[in-house]
Amino acid sequence: MPGGSIRRLDPMPGDMRTRTGTAILAGAASVLLTTTLTVGTTESTPQSATDKPAVSKMSQHRSGHWRCVARADGRRVRLTAEQAENASLIATAARRRGLPTSAAIDALAASYDQSGLRNIRVGKGDGRGLFRQSASEGWGTAQRIGDRNYAINAYYDVLSRVKKLGATPVTGAARKVKRADLPGSPAKLRADARTLSASLLGSSRGSFTCNVDKEFLKASPRLTAIGLVPRARAVLWDLERHFGPQMVGGFEPRGVNSGHMEGSAHYEGRAVDIFFRPINPVNKLRGWAMAHYLVAHAERLGVSTVIFDAKIWTAEKSDEGWRHYTPQSDIGDRKILEHRDHVHVDVFE
Repeated sequence: MPGGSIRRLDPMPGDMRTRTGTAILAGAASVLLTTTLTVGTTESTPQSATDKPAVSKMSQHRSGHWRCVARADGRRVRLTAEQAENASLIATAARRRGLPTSAAIDALAASYDQSGLRNIRVGKGDGRGLFRQSASEGWGTAQRIGDRNYAINAYYDVLSRVKKLGATPVTGAARKVKRADLPGSPAKLRADARTLSASLLGSSRGSFTCNVDKEFLKASPRLTAIGLVPRARAVLWDLERHFGPQMVGGFEPRGVNSGHMEGSAHYEGRAVDIFFRPINPVNKLRGWAMAHYLVAHAERLGVSTVIFDAKIWTAEKSDEGWRHYTPQSDIGDRKILEHRDHVHVDVFE
């Protein structure tokens, strides 16, 4: 077992989790409901995994340079760093709320269509945020709509009211904003959204990666009260915020000095282990969803290394994507050494 006890982390100070509650006005639901489109259920046949992947049509929405790529079912979707962060937030919120995969696909397609998966701050009219939600249509103030977590949960709140999720495709519910001047539509972008969903939610393992070329300033090496440096503690709080309480380990209030390989970031308070036990298909999905999330937000959070399920991603070699991970020691349980039951994440110094 990795050094440091396993514990369930208490809620973050001040309960930092974003909630929308019942703040969304009825007008938003009305706008969404009355502008719902009818979408066919015919899907194109996925290409063979040996074929050249079909590339997404996201070039119409590009703002910046391609930094990340998601692969699933013979398709490839390229994204900028901003798009990758936003896509992962949308997918993760659906999973935490217990919504079906179809809801995540719908929300991803809607954001593709309305904003190009960007958090729009200004523009013609008052449509803002990831979904071009409008204060005049009851989505909340412009400031709140600009908060990505609020906007995503507001969308899911209303979507849950107007569709019986899981019964039929829900893509049509996406057309709720009065302006829809970006090319494409949720139906046409559904294939890209499906690829992103499969990758980000863990169905396609090790399929989401980003290139990181940011230079990080040296952060404080002083341990906080829980035994992590501030940067690592921020990562843990971020995971708790978006995934809920986790079983974590690899750190202690006064630091750890044993139980890990020589030179481990755990000894410096720069690493956290998040456990997904027992090892089974459901926990594999949960673990990969978190691993991909950490890669998507590596630049924002200062993530240096992610290891899970015998695969490793490092910012230093991020252009190589996920690589096979071989433990440096043969002493102990092989499944634990290969990180089959936990996600390891460490941050830059």
